[in-house]
Amino acid sequence: MINNIETVSDMIGLYSLNIAIAIVIFVVGKWLAKKLTDIVVAIIRKNPKIDETLVKFFENIIYYLLIIVVVLTALEQVGVESTSFLAILGAAGLAVGLALKDSLSNFASGVMIIFFKPFKIGDVVTAAGVTGKITQVHLFNTEFTTGDNQKILVPNGSITAGSIVNINAHPKRRVDLVVGVSYEDNLKKVKELLNTIITSNEKVLLDDGITIVVSELADSSVNLIVRAWVNTPDYWDVKWALTEEIKTTFDNEGISIPFPQRDVHLYNEKN
Repeated sequence: MINNIETVSDMIGLYSLNIAIAIVIFVVGKWLAKKLTDIVVAIIRKNPKIDETLVKFFENIIYYLLIIVVVLTALEQVGVESTSFLAILGAAGLAVGLALKDSLSNFASGVMIIFFKPFKIGDVVTAAGVTGKITQVHLFNTEFTTGDNQKILVPNGSITAGSIVNINAHPKRRVDLVVGVSYEDNLKKVKELLNTIITSNEKVLLDDGITIVVSELADSSVNLIVRAWVNTPDYWDVKWALTEEIKTTFDNEGISIPFPQRDVHLYNEKN
């Protein structure tokens, strides 16, 4: 009887020791996995051709692969065979995969985004009905920050399923304005004023040319198209400045910007 008790005690002591060793393996292994991942990522970042989005992807993959190795090593210490664990993990993975097929679709889309790079972190993008700056690309979703500083997480599957507009992919953008004037106004004078307004704006890239042409003889106005090239970061500043300057200059020079006839009639009826 005493021998049996001693045997059970020895088994419990040995098993407790194995559990303690497994815990140490997991804690130390997790720390080493993080350190090793940081070293590999630092090496990858030294290559200027590798995008930050791709770096983040490799960081996640490397870290979680190392964690799996650590978990398997810890489990073997307590007597769980890795082959059996992998078989169980594979069966569980199949079941989870069937249950989470939408998430797997988002994962596949995330991989496509990372490798084909329709945009990168810092780009302003319109996708899946959302417009904002890309702040992070995760495996399952992409993080947008809107102009009013809202954080929006968009599933990657929704992004790749539709059109992606990368607003600042190129260093230059063209500002397009439509300016309507009265049929009584002098078109030559109007064009000269518009040319002066555009060329006076120091952010307009004059070497890329400007366009001022009559585009339409509408019901209540003569419409002109005004086009000018700017550096992408200056797009909105220039567009807003030109719009305001056109209105102010036209008011001072007696150039009218007519209302649509339908709106004028409605205004007259109400007054």
